[in-house]
Amino acid sequence: MKITFLGTGTSQGVPVIACDCEVCSSNSKHDKRLRVSVLIEDQGKTLVIDAGPDFRYQMLRAGVKHLDAILFTHEHKDHVAGLDDVRAFNHKQQSEIDIYAHIRVQEALRKEFHYIFSGNNYPGIPRLKLNSIEENQTFDVSGISVMPISVMHFKLPVFGFRIGGFTYITDANSISEEEKLKIKGSELLVINALQKTKHISHFTLDEALQLAAEIGAKKTYITHISHNMGTHREVSKELPEGVFLAYDGLELLIDTR
Repeated sequence: MKITFLGTGTSQGVPVIACDCEVCSSNSKHDKRLRVSVLIEDQGKTLVIDAGPDFRYQMLRAGVKHLDAILFTHEHKDHVAGLDDVRAFNHKQQSEIDIYAHIRVQEALRKEFHYIFSGNNYPGIPRLKLNSIEENQTFDVSGISVMPISVMHFKLPVFGFRIGGFTYITDANSISEEEKLKIKGSELLVINALQKTKHISHFTLDEALQLAAEIGAKKTYITHISHNMGTHREVSKELPEGVFLAYDGLELLIDTR
C-alpha cells in the first residue's frame, strides 16, 4: 500500500494569508502545507481521505489519473470544499464516484452542494454514490477493508480510519480507551497536532507524542500542522525516535500482507 500526503496543513494552510512569521516566510518546501488530505493506493485501487479546497491542485500535483472513492472524516469546510472537482473523474471514468461518510456528513454535503443532489441532473454536475459509515462497523471500499475509528474534535464526532497496519486520524483532541484499542498494533500511525500550545479541538504536539508512545506504532507521522508549530526543520529536531513531521508530497509504503 502506498500512502501519499496530499496536504498536511490546518484549515488556513501554510503559509497563511497576509502572515509574515518565520514559518510562513520560509522557503523550504516542507513548510508549504495545503489543507489536510491523504491518497491511498492499494490493490490497484485509489482512495482519498477528505477533499478540501485544494483538492483540484492536489490531484494534479500527485498525478492522479483514476479515483475509486473519497472517504470523509467530517464535514468542516477544509475537508469537503473541493468535492465539486470530482466531476473530472466522472468524465474520464464514465462512472459515479463512491463517497463514504457518516449520515450527518452526508446531510452537510447535500446542503453545501445542493445542486448535485437536487434531482435536476444538469450536464456536468458531479455524479456521486453516497455510502454510509457507521460506528464500530468495518466497511468495504472497492475490495479494501476499512475500520472506522471514532474520535472527538472538541464536541464534534469525527472518523479516523484504519486500513491494515495503517491508521489515519485528523482533527481530534480526544480518543476513548475503547477506540484506542482499534489503533493498537498499527505499523504506521498518522495523527494530528496543530501546535505546541493548548487548543480547544486539536491535539498539541506533546499530546500527540503521548498518544504515539501509548499506541507504539513502528512509525508515527504528524499532520494537520499550523504555522504556530514552528518550522519543519526545527521541530523535527525535537521529535523522539520513530516520530516524524509529515509534509506535502511525502510518500510511504506499507506492507499489507
